[in-house]
Amino acid sequence: MKKNNPAPKESKKKQTKETSEAVPAEEKKNPYHNEYGLFHNLAYVMRFVRKHNPSTFYVLLLAALIAPVYQYLWTFLSKFILDAILQNDKNGPLLIVIAVFFVLQIFATMSKTYVTTEMCWRPLLVRMKMILHMNKKAMTIDFKNLEDPDVMDCYQKASNAVGGDGQGFQALITEIRYFLENVTIVLAGMIIVGTMNIYISLLMLALAFADFLLSNKINKTAKKTVWDPLAPWWRKSDYMVQASSDFSYAKDIRMFNLKKWLISKHEEVNRVRKDAAVRDTRLWSIYVVVSEVLWIVCQILTYAWLIYSILNGKMSIANFSLYLTSAATFFNNFNTLLNRLSTFLSRSREIDDLRSFLDLDKDIDENEGENVPEYDTYEFTFENVSFRYPRSERYALKNLNLTLQGGKRLAVVGLNGAGKTTMIKLLLRLYEPTEGRILLNGIDVRTYNKANYYKLFAPVFQDILMFAFPLSQNVSMKEEEGTDPALVEKCIREAGLSAKLDSLPNGIDTQMLKIIYDDGIDMSGGEKQKLALARALYKQAPVVVLDEPTSALDALAEAKLYEDFDKMIGNKTAVYISHRLSSTRFCSAVAMFADGEMKEYGTHEELLAKGGAYAELFRVQARYYLEEDNNNLSENNSREVTANE
Repeated sequence: MKKNNPAPKESKKKQTKETSEAVPAEEKKNPYHNEYGLFHNLAYVMRFVRKHNPSTFYVLLLAALIAPVYQYLWTFLSKFILDAILQNDKNGPLLIVIAVFFVLQIFATMSKTYVTTEMCWRPLLVRMKMILHMNKKAMTIDFKNLEDPDVMDCYQKASNAVGGDGQGFQALITEIRYFLENVTIVLAGMIIVGTMNIYISLLMLALAFADFLLSNKINKTAKKTVWDPLAPWWRKSDYMVQASSDFSYAKDIRMFNLKKWLISKHEEVNRVRKDAAVRDTRLWSIYVVVSEVLWIVCQILTYAWLIYSILNGKMSIANFSLYLTSAATFFNNFNTLLNRLSTFLSRSREIDDLRSFLDLDKDIDENEGENVPEYDTYEFTFENVSFRYPRSERYALKNLNLTLQGGKRLAVVGLNGAGKTTMIKLLLRLYEPTEGRILLNGIDVRTYNKANYYKLFAPVFQDILMFAFPLSQNVSMKEEEGTDPALVEKCIREAGLSAKLDSLPNGIDTQMLKIIYDDGIDMSGGEKQKLALARALYKQAPVVVLDEPTSALDALAEAKLYEDFDKMIGNKTAVYISHRLSSTRFCSAVAMFADGEMKEYGTHEELLAKGGAYAELFRVQARYYLEEDNNNLSENNSREVTANE
C-alpha cells in the first residue's frame, strides 16, 4: 500500500513562499492590516464568485458528488471479482457486474474531466475580475495614501494575493473544490473502514490529525520567519528587473557600462531570496520526516489487523482487498483534508491582505457631498493652511494665506522643495490640509464631492505620462465615443504640435507607445509637454494649473510657450508654477515660496521694487536669459555669415 502524497507539502510550501509575503509581526504594526478569519474570507470569496460566475457552484457540487465514486469504484469491483472467483460463480453475473462498473467508470471519468476542465478557467476568470476590482480601488484611494509606505506594503501584498493561479484568491477557489472532494471521499471511507474496525479507524484519524497539526505549525512558522520578512525583497527584485530591461534605462546602462554593476546588485538582492529558500527547505524537511514516520505507523497497524483477521477466519480475501485499498484511500484523503485546512488558513491570510487593501478608505466616497455650483468666476482662498506628509514631522507647507482671484493669473515661484507643488495638490484636493481650510467663493471645498470638484481644473503636471492609446484619446483623456476629433486636432495645433501631427500617417488616430500596438510611436520630452498643454485646452475647465510642465524646454522657449498658452486660455483663472520666472511678468500676482512658506506676494513690479528674495532670484535668472539670448543671436549671425559666404 503506497502512500499517496498529493503534493501537499511541495505545493503548500511553494505557495507559501511565493505568495504569502504578508506580515506577521509586521502585520501588527501596520495600521492598515486587518484579520477577517477563515469563514468570513470563504464567504467573501464565494460571494464574489456568485456575482461574477455563479455556475461555478454547480461545477463544485458535481466535483463533490463524483469524487468518492471515482476513488472507490474499482476497489469494490476487485472485491466482487475475487468473491466470484473464490465462490466459483458463473461467468454471466460476473460479466454483468464488470459491464455495470465499466459504464460507471466512464461516467465518473467524463464527469471528472469536465470538472477539471471547467475549474481551469472559471477561477482564473473570477481572479481577473478581482484584479480589475483591485485596480479600480488603486485608482480611487485617497491620493496621499500613495505616498504612505504602509499603504504601499498593503498594496504589494494585495497584488501578491491575486498574482497567480496558485496564489491567494484563485488558489482559495481551487482549494474549495479539492476540499469538497476530500470531504465526500473521507465520509465514504469512514463508512467503509468503520465496518473493518472502529478503533483502527479512530487511530488513523488521530495520526492524520497529528500530521495536520505539524504541517500547520511549519506553515505558520515558515510564513512568519521566512517569507513575511521578504516583503522588501519583492520590491527590490522588481526594481532590479525593471532597471535591467526597461528601455528608459538602456542609454545610461550602455554609456556608463553599468551591466556588470547591475548584475552584481541583482545577485546581492537575490542572495536574500536564496537564504530564505534554504531556511524554508530545512523547516519542511522536519515535517517530511515526521509525516513519513506517521504513515509507516498507520501502514503497520492496518496490515497487522488485516492479517490477524485473515488468519483467524474473520475476514475473506475479497474483503481484505477492499479494506486494504480503502484504508489507504481514507487515510490519504483525511490527511489531505486536514492539510487543506492548513492551506485554507494560509490562503485566508493572503485574502486578509487583499481585503485590507480593498477596505482602505471604504467609508470615503468621491461622489459624497454637493456638486460645485456654476459660477461666473471661481476664487480660491487659503486660510492658515498647513500640510504635513504622512510620517513626516516637518511641515511641507506652513500657515499659508493666499487668494487666487477668479479670472486672474497667479505665478507661484521658488526653488525646488519650496512647497509649490504641495500647494497645488492642496488646491486640487489631492491632499486635504492638515490645518486650516481652503474656500471656493467663500465655501469650504470639503463641502463638495471630489469627483465633481476635479472637473474645475485642467492641470498640466511636471511628470507627463502617455497612455498606450491613440493620440486623440491621449488628448481628450476620454473613451473613444466621448472624444471630439475636431476639438482634439484644434487643441493639438494650438499647443504647437502642428508639424508633428502632419507627419503622422494616421493623424490623431496614431497609436502611442509600442506596448499594445507594434506600430505605436513615442514623443520627445518637449512634444510630450506640448501634448499635455493640448490636454489642458481640450478639457475646457475654468481653472488651468501648470505645475512646471516645461522643464524639458530651455528658458526662452519656456517663456514663449507660457506667453502663447496664456493667450489661448483667454479669461480663465490660471496658476503657473515654476522655479524659473518665465511667467511672472504677465501674471496678475506672484507668490514667492521658500522652505514651505510664502515669503513674498505682489505683482512682478512690486516685488522687484521691494528688493527681496524674488528680486535677487530674478536678477540671477535675468543674466541667464540675457546670455542665452545673446548666444542665440550669435548663432543666428554665424549662420547668416556662412550662408552669405
